[in-house]
Amino acid sequence: MPSLLLAIDQGTTNTKAQLVDRTGQPVFRVSEPVILIKTERGFVEQNPMDLWTSVRRVAIKAAEHAAQLGHVIDGVAITNQRETAVAWQRQTGVPLTSAVSWQCRRSAGICEAVSAHSTLIRRSTGLPLDPVLTATKWRWILSNVPEVSEAASSGDLCFGTVDTWLLFKLTNGQIHATDTTNASRTGLLDLGSLQWNPDLVRLFSIPPASLGSIRSSCEQYGTVQSISQLAGIPIVAAIGDSHAALVGHGSFTCKSMKATYGTGSSLMTLTESLLQDTPSLARTVAWSTREHTQFALEGNIFMSGSALQWVGEFLGLNDPAAQAATLAESVRDSGGVYFVPAMVGLGTPHWEPLARGVVCGLGPAHTAAHLARAAIEAVCYQVADVLFAMEAFTGIRVRELLADGGATRNARLMQFQADILGRPVVRARDEELSALGAAYLGGIALGWWASLQTISELPRANETFVPTMAQEKRDRLYRGWQNAIRATHSLKGQVA
Repeated sequence: MPSLLLAIDQGTTNTKAQLVDRTGQPVFRVSEPVILIKTERGFVEQNPMDLWTSVRRVAIKAAEHAAQLGHVIDGVAITNQRETAVAWQRQTGVPLTSAVSWQCRRSAGICEAVSAHSTLIRRSTGLPLDPVLTATKWRWILSNVPEVSEAASSGDLCFGTVDTWLLFKLTNGQIHATDTTNASRTGLLDLGSLQWNPDLVRLFSIPPASLGSIRSSCEQYGTVQSISQLAGIPIVAAIGDSHAALVGHGSFTCKSMKATYGTGSSLMTLTESLLQDTPSLARTVAWSTREHTQFALEGNIFMSGSALQWVGEFLGLNDPAAQAATLAESVRDSGGVYFVPAMVGLGTPHWEPLARGVVCGLGPAHTAAHLARAAIEAVCYQVADVLFAMEAFTGIRVRELLADGGATRNARLMQFQADILGRPVVRARDEELSALGAAYLGGIALGWWASLQTISELPRANETFVPTMAQEKRDRLYRGWQNAIRATHSLKGQVA
């Protein structure tokens, strides 16, 4: 029978599944929304069981579709939202508390408490000290949820990122593991040894036994035991969503750079080896096999697609993101309005956790549409900040930017991105590249494809946006953005 690979993408707002055939083409897709909870205290969290239930549902639908086609599923690949912190009981597999979202800033006090060690953290893990790091969230959970500290005392505590949680549930508790890409976003992985750094584990007071083993992104993790339609099928890949999207583009040279446009955004470019300390950029594992680990530079933007969602909610729209996008289409540009969505601080290259959002340049003729348009342009400006910082550090000028993610459906956004960068933006027609990238790695583990070189030769469809903006206008607009960024710094500590 013809064979397929099931790729599951558990994201911040949706859980998706794809069936991919041996030509590397998706033949079936299904999606389930997941709820993001924003509490009265300003916390952002999710129900771990909701995440797991959504994975079960899409996996079962995909398995049933494969059966209807008369196809067999050879393996399962997982990709996931990163840095989100989950805690559960080892014996029962029951969550001990809500999952703390990667977006949540509740652990800012933890960062302040360990700030004297920020250089050690950055040099070992490649990451600036920031509340986004999973280790800070685990420490917060230990300090504030009695059930978690009790489980730690009895040895019944499991910590994990979302991939770890899903692996545990899929295998009925047989596998407690994470891959190198997800581990590299926790703030505990030493990039030199690719092991948990014992000094940092102690620094954050994390019980060592609560952490899963570290595995490569491309290997057999175990078999599915908890979904009857997939029983006995091997799990053959696990990788963070941004890293998986990079694999999905199929461009594996160190002169390539990709941007994933989602709730937040991530830019990533490959490096020849593990680079030395990079104060404003993150060093990370791009992916790994049992034989090789590929490193990368990454820049993280906390609010990109979520900025448009915020504007829609601020305006009281019924369908916030969609209606705000429609509003933005009604004007040619922002009319000189700048919106810096720093409501949860600024990421790369600024790393200002206390910065706060700013709207500048308002005049009497401006409307809600101009604010919505400014939110779209803000995505492009933030991506430009990261790209320029990466070029300055590496000394390599990127010829074009590879783009993926749900927000790339917006052609206005893609064109403005090309204009403000002054170089082409290549949009993947398959916007769900994270699932596809995970499938590619799973296919290598299964022996479907011999290597990444083979994957680079698979057919894929792209669309290119060419810059049309004059240099003088580009420079003027970007100067205005830099002025707006400076305004966010002046608000540090003044707004809760």
